[in-house]
Amino acid sequence: VPPLILWLTPLRALAADTAGAIAAFADGVGLPWTVDLRTGDTSSSDRRRQQEQPATVLVTTPESLTILLSHPGWRDRLATIRLAVCDEWHELMSTKRGVQTELALARLRTALPALRTWGLSATIGNLDEAMGALLGTAGGTLVHADLPRPIELTTLLPAGDERFPWAGHLGLKLLPSVLVAIERGGQTLLFTNVRSQAEAWFDAIRIAKPEWADTIALHHGSLDRALRDAAEAGLRQGRLRLVVATSSLDLGVDFPAVDQVIQVGRSGHRPGAPARILGVPANAFELIEFSAARRGVAERAVEPRRALVAPLDVLAQHILTCATGGGFVADELLAEVRATGAYRSLSDADFRWALAFAASGGQALKAYPRFARLKESDGRWQVATADIARRHRQAIGTIASDQSLAVRLGRKQLGSIEESFIARLRPGDAFVFAGRRLVLRRVRDGVAEVKTGGSGPALVPQWLGGRLPLSSYLAERVLALLAEARQGRFDGLEMQSVRPILELQERWSRLPTPDELLIESTTTREGHQVALFLFAGRLAHEGLASLIAWRLGQRVPRTVTTVISDYAIGLLSPQPFAIDEATWREVLSPDSVEDDLLTCLDAHELGRRRFREIARVAGLLVPDPPGKRRRASAEQASAGLYYDVFAAHDPGNLLLAQARAEVLTGQLDAARLRAALERARGQRLALVNTLRLTPLSFPLWAEFVHAEVSTERWEERVKRMALSLERKAEEGE
Repeated sequence: VPPLILWLTPLRALAADTAGAIAAFADGVGLPWTVDLRTGDTSSSDRRRQQEQPATVLVTTPESLTILLSHPGWRDRLATIRLAVCDEWHELMSTKRGVQTELALARLRTALPALRTWGLSATIGNLDEAMGALLGTAGGTLVHADLPRPIELTTLLPAGDERFPWAGHLGLKLLPSVLVAIERGGQTLLFTNVRSQAEAWFDAIRIAKPEWADTIALHHGSLDRALRDAAEAGLRQGRLRLVVATSSLDLGVDFPAVDQVIQVGRSGHRPGAPARILGVPANAFELIEFSAARRGVAERAVEPRRALVAPLDVLAQHILTCATGGGFVADELLAEVRATGAYRSLSDADFRWALAFAASGGQALKAYPRFARLKESDGRWQVATADIARRHRQAIGTIASDQSLAVRLGRKQLGSIEESFIARLRPGDAFVFAGRRLVLRRVRDGVAEVKTGGSGPALVPQWLGGRLPLSSYLAERVLALLAEARQGRFDGLEMQSVRPILELQERWSRLPTPDELLIESTTTREGHQVALFLFAGRLAHEGLASLIAWRLGQRVPRTVTTVISDYAIGLLSPQPFAIDEATWREVLSPDSVEDDLLTCLDAHELGRRRFREIARVAGLLVPDPPGKRRRASAEQASAGLYYDVFAAHDPGNLLLAQARAEVLTGQLDAARLRAALERARGQRLALVNTLRLTPLSFPLWAEFVHAEVSTERWEERVKRMALSLERKAEEGE
């Protein structure tokens, strides 16, 4: 049977699970279908077999599909495809991988006019926009199944009555309760927000329950594929009682044997079974977030995802792909590209610029022979040499990868850790990774060689990609709950549990509300602290903190240190701030916010760093040869050199403008940042001078202290301050 169905999925874990499910379905209904899997992990021998004996259904990823399109014979190999299914579209549409998918599907539709395209998503709010992004100008029909199912959302409530929590201080304190939930809950997935948390939780559980050693597993994106495959197989077969995971597995939760999910995610994927979710707060304020999430579930509110618009680095890569895949006529390719949602408004000038860049490196690089990548003959553009085509296929993809080192235990590959973490270690230092306690032996040729064992404290790796901001939907609901608390309403177990904290906050200061912006000022031995409770999320607060500090410094020169949380921005200065409402209104003005941001944050340096990924996607950075890895600093230097050359000799280079735009939209979350300032313009300002730190400002103070002292000294100092404040609270002051 020739290939009929192309199934696109964003995750390898989901790809394997989907391939198995389709094969089981076909066998169950008596269809003579074969199912094959093609991802970056597929061996060269399997790829040759797939060419010689194509399966009925090919399950693959956007990158692997693009590689297929980069071979001249792709039209013949895929000529019988009748249906393309894009699974979990919400996970792709707001990324460059989503744009890559749109371009690949548009190319397929040009060759296969009868091709039907389906997009699947269970968790997206803006369905019409999602459909338009996937189908482009082709249009389509929205099929929406209204199938409500029971969701059991419960929360582990911390014991004790601490009223001065700080970020992450609960976490593993709730381990005993989590272990009880695992023991009584059947097969469990325990999700954490970031890989470092997954390592820490798995290590703590392994130590607390050594008898579970053969029935627990770890899963995150930096682990070797063999370890991830073993965890997934254990889930499918029901052999594991627990898998600790990050989002590397959260799209693959469709494992029928899973009985409960702890912290985040979904479970109960048997028909009719309820979804059971157990929330574990990392600090007391997350109890409010769980309560807000329960309201969102009751309202069936689903967050939207915003599609990217016309990233030119992805277009340049696609032009090279089309050239290596048999060539193209420029006007025909432009029409094809404009059929996508991302590029429907692409101008002739921008397309010509991208074509010139792909062909010769643009104005600044066209004199260098190595950038003569395309040639034109009789109106048809093709790749210049076979070597350029080979190197391009090695570079296909848009995933922003952190520079990392392989971790090897003897001859066994365990996965990869960011170079910046390994650089902090000396031979003999212990750290936790892949569910093991490891000791660094040496770093050689891009590999961190380790052994097991070690004594004393062990570090948990930190990955740079682990910044998950509070969503705008959740922030709005948290503020609504705080407004109710201000009126004396504490509905639900979570709000009752956090009630002593919020009542003390109201007694010593005020509670923030949707229509009032709280700005607290207090003095500690560290200096004069101001806390602005904007509730715009971590990414937007990073930019806002720098903006506010810079605007204050423009009025009165001063030294200001900043910290952030999802709720607030903290400012610390040796001099009192003494700012009235009129000045705060000026400092928080949304006027000229983008220009001021780029001025105060050194737009040139931010753009240079952002440019590295753009340069890689656009094909400026040559892929590392097999077995060789460049240091992050070397790759950044190469990208920085291109950036400086363009800035000096080709200032109209559109990739420079893209770098600036991505700094604003991606790194600084400028849209949400501006929205926070617009909201502040319409809010009342509550300027409160407090005698001491309040429950809401205490976590910010803890972060200021953390920047000055070691972790151990920090924890002791924070605990002492918390006890001192508790005594003041007990005294009724």
